[in-house]
Amino acid sequence: MTNCSQPSNNSDMKKALFIDRDGTIIREPADEQIDAFEKLSFLPGTFRALSTIRELTDYEFVMVSNQDGLGTDSFPEDTFWPVHNFILDTLKGEGVEFDDILIDRHFPHDNAPTRKPGTGMLTAYMDGSYDLANCYVIGDRATDVQLAENLGCKALQIGTDDMDWAKITEILVAGERSAEVTRTTRETDIYVKLELDRPGYCDISTGLGFFDHMLAQLAHHGGMGVTIRVRGDLHVDEHHTIEDTGLALGECLRKAIGNKLGISRYGYCLPMDDCLCQAALDFGGRPWLQWEAEYKRELIGDMPTEMFYHFFKSLSDAALMNLSIKAEGENEHHKIEGTFKALARAIRVAVQRDVRHLVLPSSKGTL
Repeated sequence: MTNCSQPSNNSDMKKALFIDRDGTIIREPADEQIDAFEKLSFLPGTFRALSTIRELTDYEFVMVSNQDGLGTDSFPEDTFWPVHNFILDTLKGEGVEFDDILIDRHFPHDNAPTRKPGTGMLTAYMDGSYDLANCYVIGDRATDVQLAENLGCKALQIGTDDMDWAKITEILVAGERSAEVTRTTRETDIYVKLELDRPGYCDISTGLGFFDHMLAQLAHHGGMGVTIRVRGDLHVDEHHTIEDTGLALGECLRKAIGNKLGISRYGYCLPMDDCLCQAALDFGGRPWLQWEAEYKRELIGDMPTEMFYHFFKSLSDAALMNLSIKAEGENEHHKIEGTFKALARAIRVAVQRDVRHLVLPSSKGTL
């Protein structure tokens, strides 16, 4: 399990950000050539993000860019460099300077080792003096992600899964928050993985279709990556599977949040057709469940309605979370789905961080 409370084991090694230019720092035009000032515009949030990252971290900044055919008749030098230098001068005026600038000039069909995703331009960073496992490639294309894999470092791809410069700043300044939990008993075998800052995937299988559908709301509306795999004694009944999943998920959420520095802490009221659902929470370290929801049906799908309380109680206990649930309405499916969505949104709000104010949200000094 890793989270922002754990320092790197290689703190004495250097770290770098390998940053693409076109499509990452500046917008990329339709013809993919920034060869005139009228084509130039910066991505929203670029200046603020890069200056904040430069100020608050010790990453080196390395620009790594493919510029197809630079220096040929189709892309002459005298149209490229004035624009490029203006980009660098503008960033410098905002306190952002690059430690190294690497530009590949080959066409895609050349298959040159210096062309991304090849690592030929980056051999100086592969000599053992850099903690590549904790370095990042920041770009907008699949080739940037592949470059990261080839280097053995991490990737942040702009334009995917809500990844923008604000999210990148949060990850680089405050750290990524993720956790894995395995819980095995004679009744259940459960694996849970959460990535609070990496939305975009949802892999859930509990053996109960309606439960899977509800848990998926936590991923989609909570803005986090979720993997949950459960093998339970469903031949007995659903109780152990649902309750133990709540315990494992709560433990994983508690671990992923980590040291809680800078989080909002509190979190949501959500309407869904005829229903109004409320999930108010506090990651203050004191578990409690306040429950105001009743169901007229014995089952929704293949899930007993009496187990909803047990799930949320297990979740709040293991996450050390104060949770208040209230659901009103006529349609039972809408009522419980709205509750899961409200919980997801509450978590999303509560775990948001202020990277310039990384302190505990508590007057006591502990949570």
